[in-house]
Amino acid sequence: APGSASLRPSATAPRPIPRMIPFFSERTKLFRNWLSAGGAMLATAAFFAFLLLFAMDVFARQSNPYVGILAYIVAPVFFFGGSAMMFWGFRIHRRHIASGDAASHPLIIDLTRTRDRRLLQFFVSGAVAFLLVTAIGVTQTYHYTESTHFCGETCHEPMHPEFTTYQISPHARVGCVDCHVGEGARYYLEAKLNGVHQLVATALDNYQRPIPTPVKNLRPAQDTCERCHWPEKLSGNLERTYHHFLQDEANTPFTVRMLLLVGASDVHPTMGNGIHWHINLTNKVEYFATDPQRQTIPWVRVTHSDGTTTVYRSPDYTAEPPPDQIRRMDCLDCHNRPAHRFRAPAESLDYALHSGQIDRSLPWVKSNIVALLSAPYTSSAEARQAIGDSLRGIYKEHPGVESLVAKAQEIYDTSFFPSMKADWRAYPDNKGHKEWPGCFRCHDGLHKTTDGKRAIGGSECNSCHVILAQGSTPEDLKNLSAEGHTFLHVDAEYTDLSCNNCHTGGQFKE
Repeated sequence: APGSASLRPSATAPRPIPRMIPFFSERTKLFRNWLSAGGAMLATAAFFAFLLLFAMDVFARQSNPYVGILAYIVAPVFFFGGSAMMFWGFRIHRRHIASGDAASHPLIIDLTRTRDRRLLQFFVSGAVAFLLVTAIGVTQTYHYTESTHFCGETCHEPMHPEFTTYQISPHARVGCVDCHVGEGARYYLEAKLNGVHQLVATALDNYQRPIPTPVKNLRPAQDTCERCHWPEKLSGNLERTYHHFLQDEANTPFTVRMLLLVGASDVHPTMGNGIHWHINLTNKVEYFATDPQRQTIPWVRVTHSDGTTTVYRSPDYTAEPPPDQIRRMDCLDCHNRPAHRFRAPAESLDYALHSGQIDRSLPWVKSNIVALLSAPYTSSAEARQAIGDSLRGIYKEHPGVESLVAKAQEIYDTSFFPSMKADWRAYPDNKGHKEWPGCFRCHDGLHKTTDGKRAIGGSECNSCHVILAQGSTPEDLKNLSAEGHTFLHVDAEYTDLSCNNCHTGGQFKE
């Protein structure tokens, strides 16, 4: 207080404590206004959030590309917004001072006044609470951006097909960033920049429909897939049973029991065989594709363990592929839909009929539902209405018609997305060769060496799998053969392996 004794002994006269403690120095007096003070607080909090996000980003166990959006886009927006408030208050206060309006209302704090001390306490407490809430919010946001729900639901319309199919896939418990980003600074930066691009595209509603498969941006399978499916732990040959139903009046069943020759488990991967020979460490298989979805492959080169190479070409390709477009084959060239598989309607009906979810005694039920699912619709609501009305009309005498309608609509909702033009027709599946060329992009018997004397091998049924049993009756399936049966196309031998010429996944081609 004025006139009080100094707390420190001095030979000179005590200096009085100033009554007025300015909030800013004289040099920055034009910032003495509440708008500038609020802007300074907002900018400080944004800078604090940026530092916290940056630290979490650097020291996190797993890189998260979405944190880059928060740290390098959202936080700077608030920082520059707060800075703009500071300078806007500066301009307004300067006008007030020039006109004489602000001279009698300076922004000062007088700690000798009880009111000012309380206001200062309130301000400091509020600032600390604001920074604490900011820290908690940043931390929670960071963890949320790591979740699959953020990846799949934030951009609801463009990601809805991928998120829906992901939830019913074998990789439903694997995080999106584990496959689409992985570890490493280079891919982390690429994912961050790509995330910004996707954010802008979503905001401007100028993204592609359907969303293209990012085949060029995917990391090599050795960096992602093999973190779980490492080659040293190959499971060996696998036995599988495939239950199919014909699109005839009786929905006739036809079952194929086969042994998939993926590679024996007692053979080291560097000396492996079977289907996984393509990723054998002693071989190097490279190819050139002429289309973005890698469905047309006119050129293949194999580098053998002794260093020699063999080049195979399709009959109509005589050029040399661009070196920067030659790709080394890995897991994703066959397993290209591991987590976002859009089932064809014929396959979905096979599952439903075999599991009893749809009554196979209903005449033509598979053919009818496949036709309804494959029809063009402008919206999911229109599709559900059309499917329901048609099935209720066809099977009106069937007591379980409502259950039939519900199952057909469920199949549509999980595999068809008309607003995004996404279904099985938009995304080739290369694991096999039924609805798509798959294996026979190369193993078609037409890819030959330059002299035309040798073709790519493995173009026979038993090269990659052994048909143990097949048929429509239990007796047929008991007729096991270790050497393998000749494949029967329902009731006759079949040697043409271009299955996708007729099997489209929907109605058969005429």
